[in-house]
Amino acid sequence: MTYVEYKQLNPFQRFAHNFKKFIVSIPNALARFFKTIGRGIVNFFKAIGKGFKNYGVTFTKGDWATKLSYLIFGIGDIHKGKYYKGILYFLSEVFYILYMVFFGWTFLSKFDTLGTVKTREVIDPGQIIARKVYGDNSMLILLYSVLSIVITVIIFAIYISNIKDAYRHQIMRANGQKPTSLKTDAKEFLDGKYHVTLLSFPVLMIGIFNVLPLIFMILIAFTSYDKTHLPPGTLFTWVGFDNFSSLFDVVNNSKKATTFLELTKWTLLWAVIATFTNYILGMVVALMINKKGIKFKGLWRTLFVIAIAVPQFVSLLLMNQMLQSNGAINVLLSHLTGSNVEIQWLNSSVFMARATVVIVNLWVGIPYTILSMSGILMNIPEDLYESARIDGASPFKTFTKITLPYMIFVTTPQLITQFVGNINNFNVIYLLTGGGPSTENFYQAGYTDILVTWLFNLTIGSQDYGLAAAIGILVFIVCATLSLIIYNNSKSMKDEEAFS
Repeated sequence: MTYVEYKQLNPFQRFAHNFKKFIVSIPNALARFFKTIGRGIVNFFKAIGKGFKNYGVTFTKGDWATKLSYLIFGIGDIHKGKYYKGILYFLSEVFYILYMVFFGWTFLSKFDTLGTVKTREVIDPGQIIARKVYGDNSMLILLYSVLSIVITVIIFAIYISNIKDAYRHQIMRANGQKPTSLKTDAKEFLDGKYHVTLLSFPVLMIGIFNVLPLIFMILIAFTSYDKTHLPPGTLFTWVGFDNFSSLFDVVNNSKKATTFLELTKWTLLWAVIATFTNYILGMVVALMINKKGIKFKGLWRTLFVIAIAVPQFVSLLLMNQMLQSNGAINVLLSHLTGSNVEIQWLNSSVFMARATVVIVNLWVGIPYTILSMSGILMNIPEDLYESARIDGASPFKTFTKITLPYMIFVTTPQLITQFVGNINNFNVIYLLTGGGPSTENFYQAGYTDILVTWLFNLTIGSQDYGLAAAIGILVFIVCATLSLIIYNNSKSMKDEEAFS
């Protein structure tokens, strides 16, 4: 289709054309996505090869102190006069060896089996009551093994840094230069490297409270950790991809597979509907508030801010009570109709429950969209509207040609964020319907459950931790893939200067 033909289409035809173009572009986008991942993997292994090459070259060209640094951290720096840094390198090696000898290796040696000694009851001679003798704890073995592996990776990075530093100071001495003092380095970390000083503690906290639990959760997905394998009473073991395969075992009509596929479809449908209804209706209300001639604009914005100020869980729990069979809404309808109304808004039919969830989500979601849209609308140049009016453009034409393209361009990252947030929108589903209506066709889930609430039910209800971890990994893969593909194919990324 030529540009002239495209311009002759009406807005609905253009939307259909652009939507079709987007759907058709998905295979190519996926191909580019996986091609980028493949290129990254190749570059990673190239970097490893280059590192091994530099490792050998440095050893060949290094003096005796640099060569000895390959075994004893810090010797090269101490020999070249960089005493404080050499001592720190040496202490890191000593502490690592002590940690592994007295603690880390105890757990790492059992990492492949996650423990073999089971908890048992023993009756001592002359005693009647048996006492419990605890064996291996699979949870602690996995946790401390992950910690030991992470510490080993950090020590390896320190090891490489120690070698590079020793060789660098060797070159400096050969050129007649002296290593910098502790005072000079300290000043540098308060000046040129101040960003390192500021970010060191946050990065450390992220590593402890985010990276370590994430690695631990990923590994849990490959184990048999569930209510029948709860340490320290019983052991759990590695099961490979069994948890993942059970989610896709449609051949044997597995209830877990059925639940996963049905909830995945509903989760994606829910995310699309919740995102775009909030976006479109929020935009409409924002346009109404910002329209010239509307009085008390500050009041309307304040009312929506108040709606946001009320904690979301309070609003949802209140709506849950109002939507009960004897709740406020049915009581009001009974008074209006003169008959006894007991509509089961949340537990009767699947369609009714899901529609109710979507409508209530508008109440808690639209205010955020209105506030963000109001700020964006204020930044659209008034000259564009003046030019459109002079050219005889109608309000609808002005909206489709100026306002909507600008809003979509600016808010594409926000749309992606909202979409991913709705995939993981735990509060609305759990506090409003609790996943109901319930059904025997699903495994530990109801018809309005989404993947994240099902994950919660598996963790808290049936204690099926391995399966829940597998679902968490799959949700992350879906969110990351969709976010990257949509953003990389959006105009916000491809043409950043379009509305500058």
